[in-house]
Amino acid sequence: MKQTLFAVLLVIVVSCQSEKSKKTTNIKEKTEMKTTEDVSNKDKAVAVLTSLETGDQTALAYINPTNYKQHNLAVADGLEGFGAVLQQAPEGGFKANVIRAFEDGDYVFTQTKYDFFGPKIGFDIFRFENGLIVEHWDNLTEITPVNPSDHTQIDGTTTLTDLDKTEANKSLVSDFLNTILIQGKMAEITTYFDGDNYIQHNANIGDGLSGFGKAVEAMAKQGITMEFKTVHKVLGEGNFVLAISEGTFAGEPTSYYDLFRVEDGKIAEHWDVMETILAKSDRKNNNSKFNFPN
Repeated sequence: MKQTLFAVLLVIVVSCQSEKSKKTTNIKEKTEMKTTEDVSNKDKAVAVLTSLETGDQTALAYINPTNYKQHNLAVADGLEGFGAVLQQAPEGGFKANVIRAFEDGDYVFTQTKYDFFGPKIGFDIFRFENGLIVEHWDNLTEITPVNPSDHTQIDGTTTLTDLDKTEANKSLVSDFLNTILIQGKMAEITTYFDGDNYIQHNANIGDGLSGFGKAVEAMAKQGITMEFKTVHKVLGEGNFVLAISEGTFAGEPTSYYDLFRVEDGKIAEHWDVMETILAKSDRKNNNSKFNFPN
């Protein structure tokens, strides 16, 4: 499977490079045919992710062959970088099970259970232009046992509701991050929650504000600090909001992806992935872990 996908990518890349000045190549004609179909950007992003497992070659037509910027710092830019990753797949290929997928303007964001160089949970963000993927961000972490409240990193509701409240829910989450996690105004934290009714999927934290308090206390005893410095992007659809932030954890530069479910104007549920930001000397592209264009 990996050989087949890589071969298709190689054909696309070589064709685009050798025919760069032409606008009517076979590859472009196939791409235009795919993008004119009645397929949502959300479905296209899910198709690309699941193609890692299924080998579905048609999904590659949803990626811009000449303009694809990569923000996973361990992967080289463009389709060439994507192809290089596929070439390193183990026997039997990768596994990808998309748990949740959402769309916000030109962006699609997903939560996926992977077997990607080992079992992982990941958030992926895709930016589209003219129906094609032109940019990709992600955050990955290893799968862990259940947390103190017996929740996994991905279980919980997947039901999308309150589409008319998308902007209000994004504003709530943005305000929470800036007021509580960046400015540290902990006295105001209860404003954002319905008492202690808060479902937590972080591997080390139990439910409720009480669970959060216990975890912070335990980290303090171990001399571990968690700092949020900048919120780079907030995306949402209905009752689900994903925030992408930058800070440090235990002194290491860290990328935070936090998915919140909002219910009746309060934060009701939380999933997250924390990833240490790769050192500059180890990066395979210079696109930044963040750098969202809009």
